[in-house]
Amino acid sequence: MASRTTRPVGTVTRGTTNPNRLRRMDRWIAATHGAELRRAADPLAIDLGYGAAPWTAVELLGRLRTVAPHARVVGVEIEPERVAAAKPYEREGLAFRHGGFEIPVPGRPLLIRAANVLRQYDEEQVAAVWRGLCARLAPAGGGSRGGLLVEGTCDEIGRRHVWVALGPEGPRTVTFATRLGSLERPSDLAERLPKALIHRNVPGEPVHAFLRDFDRAWAAAAPYASYGARQRWLRTVRDLTADWPVTDGPARWRQGEVTVAWEALAPR
Repeated sequence: MASRTTRPVGTVTRGTTNPNRLRRMDRWIAATHGAELRRAADPLAIDLGYGAAPWTAVELLGRLRTVAPHARVVGVEIEPERVAAAKPYEREGLAFRHGGFEIPVPGRPLLIRAANVLRQYDEEQVAAVWRGLCARLAPAGGGSRGGLLVEGTCDEIGRRHVWVALGPEGPRTVTFATRLGSLERPSDLAERLPKALIHRNVPGEPVHAFLRDFDRAWAAAAPYASYGARQRWLRTVRDLTADWPVTDGPARWRQGEVTVAWEALAPR
């Protein structure tokens, strides 16, 4: 456990937040990582950098407990005043701690969620932060893939979101998620790429090629729009699977999501 006198690792960010902002990420975590949390003796989750208000940590606990009734959440914030403001919301299974990327809790979390945190850092800092956070995750073994780090960015009301999922071994996947009714074209999600990718959306980089192909498939699927945005999205993603390693299936696509192997989009 980190010493109470240890200075938190990281810098203070803007701390903007809104209720339900992270609902898409939370639902994906519950669906894809719920079994790991449910099997664990101590299903600990960290909401890293929850911001000026504790809503995202409160909501994360509620959503995780739909799949793992004994899950507990610790919100971690680098700004002491934000921790003090969150303390009245503590209850069974929910606590708040002062800290940063060192994750000042005993044990090894099964989940670390860091949303809209690295967006305010330099791209060159991302790899080191990822390595440090992955090292704090519960290790793989005994039939478990280990803990999960979910790091990404969304808009202010959670309509558009892109996140990277990492295990103890490093990056695994990239997920694009959106409210389909608000989407003009898939490349609109480019503005929400996480810090590791947002500056790589240029010709010659894999993520740029992916978004280009995504837009082309979306345009080709235009006739399906008469059946609704969801049917157009389903057809678009199905066509994408011919050339890109999509790792999920229609059950997730119907939610306005698509997940791609990290190796296919990793910066060159």
